Order: sequence, then structure tokens, then C-alpha cells
Amino acid sequence: MNKALILDFGSQYTQLIARKVRELGVYSEIHPFNTPLKKIKSLAPGAIIFSGGPRSVYEPDSPHPDPGIFNLGIPILGICYGLQLIAYHLGGQVLKAPQREYGFAALHILDRSGLLHGLKEKTQVWMSHGDRLETIPEGFIITARTANSRAAVIENPARKIYGVQFHPEVAHTREGKKLLGNFLFRLAGLRTDWNMSSFIEDKVKEIRQQVGKEKVICGLSGGIDSLVTSLLIQKAIGRQLHCVFVNNGLLRRGEYQTQLEEFRRQFSLQVIGVEAEDRFLEKLKGVTSPEKKRKIIGQVFIEIFEEEARKLGQVKFLAQGTIYPDLIESTSVKGPSHTIKSHHNVGGLPEKFNFQLVEPLRELFKDEVRALALELGVSREFIHQHPFPGPGLAVRIIGEVNRENLRLLREADAILLEEVRKARIYHKLWQAFAVLLPVRSVGVMGDQRTYQQVVAIRLVQSTDGMTANWYQASPRLLKKISTRIVNEVDGVNRVVYDITSKPPGTIEWE
Repeated sequence: MNKALILDFGSQYTQLIARKVRELGVYSEIHPFNTPLKKIKSLAPGAIIFSGGPRSVYEPDSPHPDPGIFNLGIPILGICYGLQLIAYHLGGQVLKAPQREYGFAALHILDRSGLLHGLKEKTQVWMSHGDRLETIPEGFIITARTANSRAAVIENPARKIYGVQFHPEVAHTREGKKLLGNFLFRLAGLRTDWNMSSFIEDKVKEIRQQVGKEKVICGLSGGIDSLVTSLLIQKAIGRQLHCVFVNNGLLRRGEYQTQLEEFRRQFSLQVIGVEAEDRFLEKLKGVTSPEKKRKIIGQVFIEIFEEEARKLGQVKFLAQGTIYPDLIESTSVKGPSHTIKSHHNVGGLPEKFNFQLVEPLRELFKDEVRALALELGVSREFIHQHPFPGPGLAVRIIGEVNRENLRLLREADAILLEEVRKARIYHKLWQAFAVLLPVRSVGVMGDQRTYQQVVAIRLVQSTDGMTANWYQASPRLLKKISTRIVNEVDGVNRVVYDITSKPPGTIEWE
């Protein structure tokens, strides 16, 4: 079948492998490292990729695949830890390296007839490993090396098993995409047939099969993910879909009424508007923990959906705009990765509720969702709006969520977005937003001492939300934003600029 199966051994880059493979036009799925052989056979992949991972293959509890995977006859590419797994299971020797190899390295190519076809004789790659391949397995040849890795690339054309010690999926490896293309097309014989048109066709069939004649309720957040989810489901089942747009009191200024009208008029969605600001704020009273905020907001949303569902009669399904980065940060859904934070669409749900989930976007990255939105007729202006968290401004107020803090944050955020648009950098940014901090600082305004709150502003650039760099805004722009916020937002006397990239930070503060 024309599909690549990626087994996740815990690498922080696993999702990037999937994204690169899809960019090359091949559908990819990520599954846990210990997926049974029977399941792998049923998936019928045309190629298998082992991700990297943080462990050592010789540790007693390190993740390993079923050894039978090497006898399936399916082409395999091992990346970093994946290469070491191949060597370990097929008779090679992996040892702790005397010196860890991390960062840029020069790859010297010895043979360009297979995996490395068309690559430069010397090319830059990205290394991240503390072990090294000491002895290669029988039947393999070394086709490239670095200064610290004698066997940086190994190949066994007869068995169609290949391994690279570096990470071809990251941008730092200059010809990584070409290498992945060689594996998928030259060596595994796959075709380029993955695109958003084919995704829509497949998902429409899948939704119809899952839902049948039942009703679906979908919560709209005002963002692109939930809108695309609704449009995709509407395309599949039409008037069986009922959308709910809740004014939880945590939206940006003027957003509720504007978007409620847009959903109904522009997209012809059946949308129920629910005013619930008091209800959410009462539940959030005194709560400062970001995880508790998310759980409370998720719980109240579900309560409202259940109430609206009862009014509609029997509703069996709840649709959500969960996308793949939400899953990665919330829980180890695919492999042995670490939980970073729960998301409103994932960890914010109660353990028990009266719906079955419909999540058609859960394997897509944000840039793929935007491409899908274009296919579904959404305007570019709406598509390229900045992501907004499901719990809204609640996770941009560090501390208690109350009406006064919401007022301060809304006013500061509106000024920030206005100035970003005036500076014509809105579409250069992934996100621009303000955060209200739980500290006060001394200031002087009108010859009087003030002791007021602090706002942090955050401008970042990213492609898919998995990594991000802070934007090097001009001092002139920062000065204008700061001056306006301090002068116009009564209760704020200091503005700071967040210059943290992701990693080590996340984009949102909570």
C-alpha cells in the first residue's frame, strides 16, 4: 500500500518525520514502537521508519520493536536510535560513545548509489546521540561517515534495510528531504498521492461510516481548527451537524457576536449561541493552577454541550478540532514521549461524558489544516488568523481569572494586535498575544507613584507550532506597543517582552 508507517521510540522529532513524508506526497501514520506484527501487517505499509529516541538500545527497559518486523520484507529506515535498533537486532554492536555527538556535523559520503543518491559528497547533517555503532551487522555496508561516527549511514540493499545516525527530518540537515525521498521513492517504490483533496474524500467517507444517521454536536471556538472540523463534517453529513458557540467570557474583545454572525452567514452552519460567561467565571473563581483551569473549562463546556444535546434530542457524537500538536503536548498517544501540558481538546475533557468523539483532524499539523481550509472554501484572511487557545484568555492570565483581569488583558491584547497589523507583520507571525502576570510593579505616572500590574507581550514565528522562535521586533514597534498599553490600559504600568523560543518554552505561558 502507498503509505509509510512511522514507529515512535520517543523522539522529540517523530512528528517532523511524519510531516516531511507528507510534504513529499506520501501518506504517513505514527504508531507506538510496540505495535504488534499482526497490526502492522493489517496496515499494509509500503515503508517503515523507526524514529529516534532518548534511550540506549542496550538498557533493559529501552523500547524495542517485535524482532519479526525485520522479516516482513517491508523497506525499513532507522533514524538515530532507529539505526542502533537495526544494528542491535541484526548482529551489530552498539556502545556508549566516548564523546556525545550533538549539533551540526559534516557527512562524508562514500557511496551514492542507494539512499544517498544525488546528495553532495560532503553535506551538513544534525546529530543528537550519545551511543555509536561499533560493529555493523553482516550484509550491511557503510555508505557515509562523520568525524565522530564511522558508520553514519548503513545500507543493506538486499533486505531493503537502511539506517542513518543523524536526523534527516530536521531543517538543520540540508539534504534531509532528498534522503527521505530516496528512501520512499527509489528504494521503497512509493508514489506521490497524498494531498488535501484526497484527505477530504477519505475523511468524508470515514465520518459517514462512523456517524451513520446519528446527530453530531460540535463546539466552535472561533479558531480555524474547530471551523474546519465543522465544515468537513457538514460536507459528510449535512444537517445532522449542530454547532454550539459558547460565550465563556474568555474570548477577545468583540469576538463572540462577530464570529457568531460569520459562522451562520458565511459558512451556513447551524449554530446555537450560548451565553455562559457568569457560569465559567464562577467555576474559575480562586483557581490559579493552569491544569485546573483547563480541566474546569473542559468540564463546563461538556456540561453545556450535553444540555444543548438534550434540547436537540438524541445526540451521540461530539466533534472536536483536535490536531496532532495538541496530542503530542498532552499525552503519549503514540510512543514513549513526555506529557508537556493538557489541551482543552485532549486533557481538558472529563473522564466520563455521554458522547463518542469525532476528531477528523487529529493526525494533521496546523499547516495541513490551513491547506484543508482552502480546499473547503475558507477565506485566506480567516485561515491565517493566529491560533487562539481553547481555554481562551484564561491561560493568558497567570493567576486567578476574574472580570478585572480579563478587562486588563483584553484591552492590552487589542492594542498589541492593532499595532502588529499596522506594522504589517501580522502575517509574518505565528502568534502575537499579551499575557497578564501575577505581579505588581512600582511606577510613576503623572508625578504620582503607582503600584500596578505587568503585561508580557509575545510575538513568535513558527511553521507548525511544534517549534517556534521569538520575533525580533523593532525597538520602535515595541516602544509604541508599550507606551499605548501603559497609557490606555488603566491598571497596567509595565510591559515586558518575552524572548523565549520553543523549546525550551512553550508558545503559550500556560
